[in-house]
Amino acid sequence: MKPTRRNVLRSGLGVAAMIGFPEIRGYSHSEIDERMKLEKGLNGLTKADLTTPVLILDLDLLEANIARMSQHAKAAKINLRPHGKTHKCPEIAHRQVKAGAIGLCVATIREAEGMAAAGVKGLLITSELVGKPKIERLVKLTRKAPDTMSAIDSLAHAQQMSDAAVAAKINFNVMLDIDPIGRRTGVPAGETAIALAEKIVKLPNLKLRGIHGYSGASSHVTGFEARHAHSMKVMTPLIETFTRLKKMGLPVEIMSGGSTGTYNIDTELEGMTELQVGSYVFMDVDYRAIGSKGGVIYDDFAPSLTVMATVISKSHSDRATTDAGIKAFSTDKAKFTPEIKGITGVTMSYGGDEHGILVFNNPGRDLNIGDRVEFIVPHCDPNVNLYDRIYCVRGEKVVDVWRTVGRYGD
Repeated sequence: MKPTRRNVLRSGLGVAAMIGFPEIRGYSHSEIDERMKLEKGLNGLTKADLTTPVLILDLDLLEANIARMSQHAKAAKINLRPHGKTHKCPEIAHRQVKAGAIGLCVATIREAEGMAAAGVKGLLITSELVGKPKIERLVKLTRKAPDTMSAIDSLAHAQQMSDAAVAAKINFNVMLDIDPIGRRTGVPAGETAIALAEKIVKLPNLKLRGIHGYSGASSHVTGFEARHAHSMKVMTPLIETFTRLKKMGLPVEIMSGGSTGTYNIDTELEGMTELQVGSYVFMDVDYRAIGSKGGVIYDDFAPSLTVMATVISKSHSDRATTDAGIKAFSTDKAKFTPEIKGITGVTMSYGGDEHGILVFNNPGRDLNIGDRVEFIVPHCDPNVNLYDRIYCVRGEKVVDVWRTVGRYGD
């Protein structure tokens, strides 16, 4: 009988395994999905079997990051409502809740729907859901998850929300969005915020729960002392406004804010009730550059998320090309390019949509065609948004595949 191509390949791979070479097979996403439906599952699958570029999550590092933040919050006696826009992954959300988080922040109605469908409770939508299409989706979500909260920063939006809630015979939990400094969304602290809060509580079917105030400008200030001073300065007016609202008898109980960059700063603010930390689960090049309390690299949490690529060309002695270019990464700052993990003396630049250029400057090890390299991503939140799945690993073994939800375009 004439041997088939499949049998020839299997025979060759078997010989390779017997003489000491690893048995490597290339799988597509759909083939891996099929494997997971069968009893064999992911048994025997390694990172070498994955087709690059691909999103990789080191579970040991992820678990350590979650545990460290949880321990910090418990010691500081503050609640955690981590931001799910970072990971867009129900599996991670459930692990955060299991470690002590009271719920999850999300940025969009898409993310909220995805997390609620996966059974995640205590959702806070931190971006204003303005307009009938989003508000109608919020009505449907609130019927399923009545503890969902969302942000408001204008009377016009509050009136839209109230009208929809009355028509649907439900109550919306709302948070007054106060702007510390960013001039993105939110009203100024003080009299303007208080006046809006007084109007919101008079509208039917709206329940004012507290204040949402996120200082993105503080989170990326370089140098711990400078970051500490910045966050204290801009967040104090929000805390004072929160305190005034409570003294006035308004039903505010939550003061939500903070970030991965200020997690060990904002806990000093008396009145802050919960932290919205997000990037700590993954970390990225942007955050690592801000410096920690004890050094120039922010290493309080480990970089657990990487994009794995393959070296596909090496026609010049001073450089090589990978299959991960602009389409594999996302960054909003030109100076932050992916950082190669575990190899010194190599920098990365974009060579186009599908190509990344590795430039050698006395590299720590040789890189040749076929070698796999992993990169710490420039900005984890939008980078995750590019992928519909995350491959979870322990060492070289692939142990799980987690789906992302609520991506733009989904």
